[in-house]
This record gives sequence, C-alpha cells and structure tokens, in this order.
Amino acid sequence: MTNSPDERGAELRELFFETSTELLQALNDEALKLEKTPGDEEIVRSIRRTVHTLKGDSAACGLRELSELAHQFEDALSLEGAASHAAVAEIAFSAADVFTEMIAAYRAGTKLPSTKSLSKKIEDLTAAPQASPKGRRTRKAAGAKSGVRKAAGSATDWTEYEKLAMTKAQASGQDVVHVSVKIDPHCAMPIAGRQLVQNAISTMGSVIAVRPDAKSPAATKLIEFVLATVSTAEQIATKCKIPTIVEEVSVEIMLAASTGPARAAEDATAAVAESAEPKTHAPETLAPAGAEASAAPAMVENILRVEAGRIDNVLNLVGELIIGKSMLQQTLQEFSKRYPKDLLRGKFLDAMAFQARVLNDLQRSVMKIRMVPVDQLFRRFPRMVRDVARQCGREVELVVSGHDTDLDKGILDAIAEPLTHLVRNAISHGIEPPDQRRRLGKAAAGTVRLNAYHQGNQVVVEVGDDGRGIDAGKIRAKAIELGLTTAEEAARLNENETLDFIFRPGFSTAEQVTEVSGRGVGMDVVQSVLHRLKATVNVETRVGQGTTFRLKLPLTLAIIKALLFWVEQRLYAIPLNAVMEIARTIESEVHQVDNYEVLQLRNQVLPLLRLGRPAPEGERRGKLFVLVILVGERKYGLIVDQLEGEEELVIKALDDQTFSTDLVSGASILGDGRVVLILNLPAVVDHVAKSRPEDSGHTNSGLLLTHTDRLRIAMSAMSAPTGGTA
Repeated sequence: MTNSPDERGAELRELFFETSTELLQALNDEALKLEKTPGDEEIVRSIRRTVHTLKGDSAACGLRELSELAHQFEDALSLEGAASHAAVAEIAFSAADVFTEMIAAYRAGTKLPSTKSLSKKIEDLTAAPQASPKGRRTRKAAGAKSGVRKAAGSATDWTEYEKLAMTKAQASGQDVVHVSVKIDPHCAMPIAGRQLVQNAISTMGSVIAVRPDAKSPAATKLIEFVLATVSTAEQIATKCKIPTIVEEVSVEIMLAASTGPARAAEDATAAVAESAEPKTHAPETLAPAGAEASAAPAMVENILRVEAGRIDNVLNLVGELIIGKSMLQQTLQEFSKRYPKDLLRGKFLDAMAFQARVLNDLQRSVMKIRMVPVDQLFRRFPRMVRDVARQCGREVELVVSGHDTDLDKGILDAIAEPLTHLVRNAISHGIEPPDQRRRLGKAAAGTVRLNAYHQGNQVVVEVGDDGRGIDAGKIRAKAIELGLTTAEEAARLNENETLDFIFRPGFSTAEQVTEVSGRGVGMDVVQSVLHRLKATVNVETRVGQGTTFRLKLPLTLAIIKALLFWVEQRLYAIPLNAVMEIARTIESEVHQVDNYEVLQLRNQVLPLLRLGRPAPEGERRGKLFVLVILVGERKYGLIVDQLEGEEELVIKALDDQTFSTDLVSGASILGDGRVVLILNLPAVVDHVAKSRPEDSGHTNSGLLLTHTDRLRIAMSAMSAPTGGTA
C-alpha cells in the first residue's frame, strides 16, 4: 500500500528540513571564504550552486517564498561582474540568516520573516554590474554567449522542470529550439488554429513547454514553444506556416545538440545558470535541479539517512539483550554450583561465551552508528565567531583541530549550548581589543582554539584563547561582593576553588551589560548541562596569556562499565573509569579539617565523601573501603561499606516525578532483577563544595544526608511492586 500524497509531501519536507541544514552551513562556509578572498569567482560559483540546490529543493516541497527568494539571489550571482562586487559576501551571510529563519518558520508553521531587506540588497547587487562600464553586458547577452538565445521581445520564464528537460534533451543529441508563432488577427477560429499549430509542432519533435496557457486571454495571439528536435529551423518554420492561421513564425536555437558528455555537462550547467528566472515551479524530486545533479559523487548513493530515534530503539534492544545476558550468567553460575560435574555445564559455558562475543560486536556496531565527528558541531562556530567579534570590536581568528574525533550524537547535541557560551565568553571576556593587544606586545588579532581528542574512555573538548586570562583576585573580590563567600573563607581558597565561582548562577565580572555578556547567565548553564551528562569541566588560566576550558565527556550515555558497592544495605554504582584505585583504611586514620573528613594517603590529603550516616563511636568498624575517584582534575575518597564487583550496566533514565535530585544520573537492572542507582559524581562533589558545614553544624557526611534520604526513597519506589509507593 502506497502512502497518500499528503504523507509523501510531509516526508519530502522533513527530508528537506534535514538536508537544508547542510546547505545553509555550506553557504556560511563559502561566505566566510569569500570574505577572506574577495572577488574569487570560483567561490561565487560555489555559492550560486548551493543557492541553486536550495531553490530547487524548496520548490519541490512547495515552499514558494523560499524558492523565489533563492532564485532572486541566484540570478544576481549569475550576472557578469557579480563576483567582484564587495557586498556579495555580506549578502550571502544575510541570505543564510533569512533562509534559516524561513525554514524554521516553515517547520513550526508560523509566520514567515520579512525578506524586504534581503531583496533590496539583492536588487542593489543586480543593478551594480549594469552601472559599471565593464559590466554592461546584461544577463541576456551572457546567455547568448553560452548558446542560449530567446526570441526578440520574449519574456518567457521556464520552470525548473522544463529547464531540466531541456538539458536532458540536449545531452541526448537533440537541439532545443524556441519557436514563436503569431496567430493571424483575422483568423476566424483562433482557438482551433492554436490547436492546429500545436499539432504541427508535435510532429517535429518533443514539446517541452508551451506559453501561454490555453486558458489565458493571450493564448490566441502569440504562442511560444520549447521543442526538442533534430529538424532544422527552416523545416520547423515551414511546418508551422499554416495559411489563414499563422501570420509569422520565429525559430531560435536555445541549446545546440551535444557532441559528447563533457560538452553536455558544460552546456547544461550554463543553461541552468543563464536562463530566465522561473515564476512557477513544477513538482520535482528532492535533488539538485539541473546539471549539478549529474556532477554529484556516486558515493552519495551509499549514504542512508536514519532518524536518531530508530537507532535509539535498536540501542535500547541491545541494552535489554545485555540484561538478558546477565540473567543467563547468573543462572549458569547457580547451575554450576548445583551440578559442578554435569557435562552440560561445559556446553552452556561455550554457548554463553559465543553469545557474549556476538553481543559485544553488536553493541559496538550500534554504538558506532550513533557516533558522529565533532566537526558537525565545530562547523557552526566560524560564522558565530565572526559575528560576535564584530559586535565586540575584536579581531579574532578561530583555529579548529580534532575535527574527526567521534562522539555520541546525543552528547554532541547537548554540548552545543555550553560550547557556544564558552566561545562567546572567550571573545567578549578573554580577547582584548586590538589596540590594547598591540600595547601588550601581542598580535592585533586574538586566537580562539577549538580542539577535541580521545582520552581513555572519554572525549575531551577544549575551548581556549590567548587573551587576558582570569584574575583569581578579581574573582574572589566579586564573590565577596555578591555574598557568595566571606573574606576569611576567600583567603583560604586555592586557585581552582576560586575559579569555581564563575559557574555560580548570576556571577559575572563584566563591568557593562552588553548583548554578548555581563548578565551572569551562561556559565551556570555550562555546569548544569555537564552534570546532566556526567561530564566535568576544568579551567586552566594564566593572567595575560589566556584561558582554556577543558570539557571531559563520556563516549556514550547508554552503556557503561561500573563498579558496584554497598552503603547502608543499598546497592549503588559509579562509572569504572572514574575510579583511580581502591584503598583500605581504619576509622582512626580519618581526620576532621574545617568540619570536613580527610584522609592522608601516600603523603597526600584526600577529601572524603560519606554517603551514609556515620556510625556511633562505639559501633564503628575498624576497617573502611575508600574508593579514590577522579572528578575533573581532583581526587576524592568515597567511603563505602562493601564492594560488590564490576558490571556492565545499561543506563535507564529516571522519571523526575520519582525523585528530584541530580545526585543520580540513572539506574540499571542486574541479572538477578535487582535495581542499582548510578551516582552522578560531579553533582555529589558539587553539592559538598557549595554547602557550608559551619552553618549546619555537621561534617560533610551530614551535608549529603538529605540527598541520601532521597536516594533511599527513590530506591524503595523502584524496588516496590508495580503500583506500590515508597
């Protein structure tokens, strides 16, 4: 059963909305290149091809306003001398912005933005070459040079579909001719006469287009045909001269028959670029119209676009298979204990090993499908850096490396906003104005760096600049002014602890509020998003030399290797790659420093985190398990009651209605049906750092007590039977 036309149209539009993102990004990239090398005709041709593709695709989807505006821009770019116009790059930037807004409006079903400003700029560009002594050749003359001619006084516009048919006819070895037939004004039956002329034309070849429409008032005065034929102009004119009906016949060759594939491609491209602009668009497939389609690489046919949700469904099923594998392993262990000498035990082990190997390969394959290069995100920043630098009066060069580093698509989308904030801050806060940089002995243009690379089971994304750096003293003073700390506490803070203030909501050292910065909104968003992703951010800065923000991200959010442990008879898990080592100590080695518990481990002071309630003095055990974890660039010790072991866990998201705490990043189900909560270590540490022990009268154990109670409530709710409450 086939889909209805409405369903097919909706699918076509959705495909266009996806592909248009790449086209608009390409338009921005090409405009940036043209801005650096003004007058480059090859770049202008590339811009014209991109706009041409956007025009054809939008016409195929029925997006008339977008198609017409794109064609207006394409037409202006086709003028001789357009490449040398200084405003082309700026108009391309404006076009990219307006096209983006229009596509967003189409997608949301809202009112289209105004296009008058862009149309005016394009009209100015169209008029400029004609006013120039060297650019007086009009589009019509340019068309004549390439072999495309029109009858004198003709203002006929051919649609994209018709122009595509013309190029195909030319490539097949036929001439494409324009035939104008003037009906005798004394003809007694002009309507019948029109039909006789059309019948006569049809015997000479394939009729591609007819103007005007038969219902038009002018349909019986002047008729224009586009004909694909092998006949000569004289033969066509002779055939059309019907006595008492036709007064005059004019035949002009628009496209001469091609003699080879190379010429066909060349003439086809010229025909599309130089022919008159279309006012109506016939339905067509979603592909670049004209000869550009034939120039597309064959390898594109091997690319399959799949909705991310479908991949997520497959990944969820793989997760269920992993849970099933754990259940089978649990059952096999019980079978081995009960029947240690049974011959089936070996067969079961072989089957389990084979299944585990295939399942691991399947998991890796699905994970690779979700992995995309960070270049998909990095490509957005050159245009943004240009615009923000202009707003701030800076000269900035963007240096990007690590384009091919792969990252989970979900994580890549999630870090887009944090990276945007960091790059904007690097320009507005970090890079100095050009005159100030010269006085400091620096180059007038500052540098913003974007880099990505793999580090173990993580991906590191860096945003750096060579600007003024962050003054820790200024941060402390601002924190005291905002009441975030006292002068006594600030004096005891080291540099990393001081820099943590910049991630507090409302914190900003900007002296003036501008469109770019100064509101104190942004860095707290960075921190909250990274916590949600189980990621960390580290700041490295030197006054006068620059700052680097280093984001450490997990490769995926779906399946992790985890270490399981017990706290007060509850089972928890943390990512295994966060565990540096496992140490044993005794209670007497745990000391209090400023109401925080610490442990001296190999001549280093290790801050301790205790999730459970501390046992009374008389009931404390002698030995403790301490998990040495790495959060950002700092080490902490997590006190646990007992270790359970390592396990591969499938992370399941938790409903916010179950419990509202960011200390847990998800949950998982073990092979025996038990539910384990996965702790969000950055959030746990952050809660301790932001709390003030002296106000509560407790140690850091007491600080986490409330949140630990939330974990217990959530655990009870998840462990309860369906429909039960905690």
